[in-house]
Amino acid sequence: MKIIKYKKATNGRYKVYLDNDQVLLLYEEVILKYNLLLKKEITEKELIDIDLCNQEWDVYYVGLKSIKNRFRSEYELRQLLLRKEYPADLVDKACSLLLNQKYLDDRSYTKSYINTMILTSNKGPYKIEKELLEKKINSSIIQEEISLYEDDVQIEKINKLIEKGIRSNHNRGGVVLKQKIYNDLKNYGFDISLINNCINNYSFGNDSDLAKKEYYKLLKRYSRKYSGDELKRKIREKMYQKGLKYEE
Repeated sequence: MKIIKYKKATNGRYKVYLDNDQVLLLYEEVILKYNLLLKKEITEKELIDIDLCNQEWDVYYVGLKSIKNRFRSEYELRQLLLRKEYPADLVDKACSLLLNQKYLDDRSYTKSYINTMILTSNKGPYKIEKELLEKKINSSIIQEEISLYEDDVQIEKINKLIEKGIRSNHNRGGVVLKQKIYNDLKNYGFDISLINNCINNYSFGNDSDLAKKEYYKLLKRYSRKYSGDELKRKIREKMYQKGLKYEE
């Protein structure tokens, strides 16, 4: 097959026109590797090799573009490329090249991820660690980099979340409210010792005004269905669930 002409295309590629009306869209690296700017003919075997080499560069550039659009871990990039149904061996080659070129770097990714979560979320270090493990980041890298999340930053976030929890739970108080906020903070992934130190500085005791308001609210609701001791028991039960205590 004879090469008739070349035409520069987008994204570092060339259109190579053959005398059998076939048009190859090849990456510049492939053009240079097979010296196609000087060659006038391509054999069938060369065409197969050229096509395979071009596929390799296609996987590489798709991977590179996805990293530039959003920082990804090696595992995330591999999964993305495999979902696009690229052959596993070509995905391996592309990832190896990107790793060697430092475009793909799980340590840099981990640092960036931790910093982003600290700045933009209420997640504690243990929740962040769990998410990074799900992204198949090496646990030793996570342990080394999670130290970025200093105790004073955790304490500031914990205090803000406690204060928010108190403000937003108008119908709860006492032990129940304290336990709810404690569980929320634990689920966020904060250090338990820091949670205890912070939460013990706040009062969650029975608020008589809140309890009285809630009592009459429940009395109005349940007096339509209950009376006497049964009504008192029902109200007492609901008050306890909210950490409140009030008796007329």
